Amino acid sequence: MNAIPTLSQRRRLAPLSRALILAVALCAGPAFALSLTPQKPVPLAPAYAGIIGLEESFLAPQHWIAQQPNANAVILDRAGIDAQNTRMRQLDGSIHDLQALPANLTRTFVQEQINSISRAPTRTLYDVQGKQVSAAQLQAVSDNLALASIPATRPVQYGLVVHRAALRAFPTELRVFSSQGDTDIDRFQESALFPGDAVAVLHESADGKWVFVASERYAAWMEKRFVGVGTAEQVFGYGKATTHRVITGATARTVHTPEEPRVSDLQLEMGVRVPVLTDWPAMTPVNGQQAHASHVIQLPVRNDDGSLALVPALLPRSQDTAADYLPLTQANLITQAFKFLGERYGWGHAYDTRDCSGFVSEIYRSFGVLLPRNTSAQAVSPALDRIAFSDKDNTAKRDAAIGNLQVGDLIYIPGHVMMAIGQSNGMTWVIHDTSGGSWFDASGKRVHASLNGVSVTPLQPMMASDTASYIDRMTNIQRIRPQATK
Repeated sequence: MNAIPTLSQRRRLAPLSRALILAVALCAGPAFALSLTPQKPVPLAPAYAGIIGLEESFLAPQHWIAQQPNANAVILDRAGIDAQNTRMRQLDGSIHDLQALPANLTRTFVQEQINSISRAPTRTLYDVQGKQVSAAQLQAVSDNLALASIPATRPVQYGLVVHRAALRAFPTELRVFSSQGDTDIDRFQESALFPGDAVAVLHESADGKWVFVASERYAAWMEKRFVGVGTAEQVFGYGKATTHRVITGATARTVHTPEEPRVSDLQLEMGVRVPVLTDWPAMTPVNGQQAHASHVIQLPVRNDDGSLALVPALLPRSQDTAADYLPLTQANLITQAFKFLGERYGWGHAYDTRDCSGFVSEIYRSFGVLLPRNTSAQAVSPALDRIAFSDKDNTAKRDAAIGNLQVGDLIYIPGHVMMAIGQSNGMTWVIHDTSGGSWFDASGKRVHASLNGVSVTPLQPMMASDTASYIDRMTNIQRIRPQATK
């Protein structure tokens, strides 16, 4: 059995100062021929919208695609991606094989999974009003774990997520923060799951409103109302149809339908793959609407008794979708990344958006590429083509690696990931989902920008502190390459 990793194998980031906060979260990336030959440094201007070296044209994907002589060449074909995903599932301990779980889970196993993430806070926390979270509040949250009620053994249950759902460190909606007035980074927020994601249900909270679930990439608490429990055959058989639609926009939404509110205006994220009901009778309405202008898809829903059902829904043809995963090319990598440009940064997928590692994960998911959830796992994954850096690596080695970057390569600094997109104005440029960044202006003053969203920035001038640049702090570069070239 591929056991679900404990907390030692997942992200636990120390609080970052607001000046250093960048996209703290989770990401990963791709690869191919990008000409990133180092160029002679140029003056810091221009600075469109105050961003060092930026020009307005840099905010369009066409600027970066035009640089690539083979932008539409396939980096990995479908067979290559399948082989890459197989390696990921075999080699990366952060990926969970749900079907390998035993039919009956022991108390010890369930407790280990919950304790790995639901650790009692040891530092002072504040609520959205800036008031200190009391010991009584934290005790109530801890009591809701219901650890004493875990049976000696319990049968494993499987389910499908029916609505975008937050994954939380504790079974509570209480949002908590490290400092007063900073209400973006909720320390109980971990991640999110999307409609159609498979989970194993391991435990239920004392109030009966939450379940502790394990998905392929993460284990945490989610609201019980967002999962329908079914048989293993139902859950793992979902989506086995030969015809699908893949969400290729940042998001897509199903048709509004008062007849079936469970699938009405449902948000589907980039990379989500849903089965199409190709045999649906042409003149038979779907939830009160004839389907010629939409795709008839199948979505999971939760019945009143908590059981899983699969129902038809309409996905408008106007939404950004494709018949299959997109070809993995430089042009497509850049295009997909820029579909998120300007989206608000959401720590742990808060705000119905995403964080840095979620950003890169969703980009690659639109090509059918599996990546670990968090930067901590992505950065060191043995299944990717990794270049590692230590404190002993000098500037020359780091600069040489930056000079050899290719479109889609992922650059990691502690707690953050960025994706390479090309060269302009003598600098390497990246797109990333970040809460902020800093650099020195022409006068030598360090400028701090609350970017707080998916942004395009140069790499070289970005500073992690007054004395250390991002390149100084770089820990890993991860790339996806054809296996034969590794």
